[in-house]
Formats: sequence, structure tokens, C-alpha cells
Amino acid sequence: MAASGEAGRFHPAAPPYAESGRRPRERRNMAASGSGGSRADNGYGSQQPRRRKGPGALATAYLVIYNVVMTAGWLVIAVGLVRAYLAKGSYHSLYYSIEKPLKFFQTGALLEILHCAFGIVPSSVVLTAFQVMSRVFLTWAVTHSVKEVQTEDSVLLFVVAWTITEIIRYSFYTFSLLNHLPYLIKWARYTLFIVLYPMGVSGELLTIYAALPFVRQSGLYSISLPNKYNFSFDYYTFLILVMISYIPIFPQLYFHMLHQRRKVLSHTEEHKKSE
Repeated sequence: MAASGEAGRFHPAAPPYAESGRRPRERRNMAASGSGGSRADNGYGSQQPRRRKGPGALATAYLVIYNVVMTAGWLVIAVGLVRAYLAKGSYHSLYYSIEKPLKFFQTGALLEILHCAFGIVPSSVVLTAFQVMSRVFLTWAVTHSVKEVQTEDSVLLFVVAWTITEIIRYSFYTFSLLNHLPYLIKWARYTLFIVLYPMGVSGELLTIYAALPFVRQSGLYSISLPNKYNFSFDYYTFLILVMISYIPIFPQLYFHMLHQRRKVLSHTEEHKKSE
């Protein structure tokens, strides 16, 4: 999902033109630019794509530190889950053992929106904001706010999925920034989501569903008329709409990730064979 520390992208090259379709002056200009121009010709009369500039040395150092800290944070959450399970001998209600670090490090992901907004990383601000805010929303506006759902097994379902995903994701970004990305981490990044993504989404939806009766009974975050602002808001209905929004969004993101997996891993295999 969201993404800081991604490698720079290529700008698309200009489309190739047939030599027979150009006027003599254009061919002379092309020949002149090919012999003395600062950028190489790609053989089709268009210039080679230029690599987009990556972050500067200071920004790269900051991103490395950020991703290392976030990797360590999610490792702390993973260790906390394992220790609590071994101590209790049960997987029920493990949320309380990692509640504080989960809130801290999941909220810390909000910085990734700023990374995109300031151009430190090339990811989409809108997509990153959607991915980050959806998790922050579930952490604070659902799990934190509706205490009754904190003992639900569905919470553990998405917490485990998030934890494994984020350890892999932030490790991937860290090693990519250092230009020493192990194949195992790349493979895990583009493979384990096949199970972890549906697992996390299932946990999120089940947790929101479990919160609905308590939200309706308490009127949590709801605003009713009449009031001086002449505005009403039903949080119960809003949560239902959030659940419905998963229907069109999840398949699109999931199949996009499958496409990316085929693209990235097949390219890696071809590169290995060529060596």
C-alpha cells in the first residue's frame, strides 16, 4: 500500500516517428542535435527518457532514519504480540498488549502524506492519504473509540496483517534507499500481500461491523438536529458507508498489486537469467 522511499521513476519517452514522415529541415535538425546535443537519441528520432531525480542526500538520510524507526516500531509490536500470547496461552484480547505502540506507529505513518506532498517521494498524495488515513481512522475512530470491540478476534486479525505487512514494507524501503535490496524482501513485499491483504480487510470490516450496535446505542460522534449549525451527522450510517466503500476499492487495489507482482518479479527473474 502506501509508499515512502520509492526509487525515482522514468519520464516517458517521446513517441517514435517514421523518418519518411519528416520534412528535410526536420531531418537536418535531428542529425545536428544527434551529433552535438547533450542527450542521446534512441534510434527512432526521439530522445531517451531521463531518470527522474531522486531525493537529495539530506532527504535520503531522513527517509532511511524514518523507515528504520518504523521497521523497529512494528517489530516491537510483533514481539509484544508473541510475548503476550506466550504469557497468556491464548490469542484472545492480545490488543491490550500492543495498544500504545500500535497507536503511535500507525499514527506516525501520517508523515508519509507529507513526504508525498513535499515531493520527497514520488508517490501519489491522494492515494497515500487514502491508504494511511483509512488505517488511522480504524485505529482511533473505531478501535480506540468503541472500547467494546477491543476484545474481538477481528482486531487481532487486522493487527497481525498490518504488523507483518509493515515490517516487510518499511524494510523494503530502507534497503531500496541504501541500494542493497535482498531478493527475499522484494519477494515477500510482492507475494505475502496475497494472503495478508484479504486477511487485513476482513479484520477491518468485521471490527467495524462489531462496532455498529454500540455506536448506534451510544450515538457516538453523531450530531442531531436542531442545533445552531443546522447540521446533522449520523456516525452509524457513516460507518456503513465506509464498509460499502470496500466493495469497489478492494478488488481494484488487489488486482493492481497482483499486476505489479507479475511485473516486478518477472523482471527480476529475467535480469537474473541475463546475468
